[in-house]
Amino acid sequence: VHLVESGGGLVQAGDSLRLSCAAAGLSSSSYVVSWFRQAQGKDREFVAAIRWTGDTTHYGEFAKGRFTISRDNAKNMVYLQMDSLKPEDTAAYYCAAGSNVAPYYKDYRRYTSWGQGTQVTVSS
Repeated sequence: VHLVESGGGLVQAGDSLRLSCAAAGLSSSSYVVSWFRQAQGKDREFVAAIRWTGDTTHYGEFAKGRFTISRDNAKNMVYLQMDSLKPEDTAAYYCAAGSNVAPYYKDYRRYTSWGQGTQVTVSS
């Protein structure tokens, strides 16, 4: 599995941003693809998860109502739409995948493949 994130950048508070994750090699329907983030000096934090098949999604508490995870199986893409961004959303955002994740979506140790990350900076 090979993951490549894109779409990060510098935005102002209240703006929206859509991150993309190109996911190659997801051959099993059991795969889960998630977004994590890590701010400087802080622990890695679960953002959102989506199963490669079906409609199941999960969100971290801070992401509910503001962030939306989606996928396009035909394009092998997973997206993270982020609305109403806040300065505290500033972090490196990572795409991760694993075939033995559910139901432990928030446990980063369950994920076996990671992208290189994309930086999101939200100014006040």
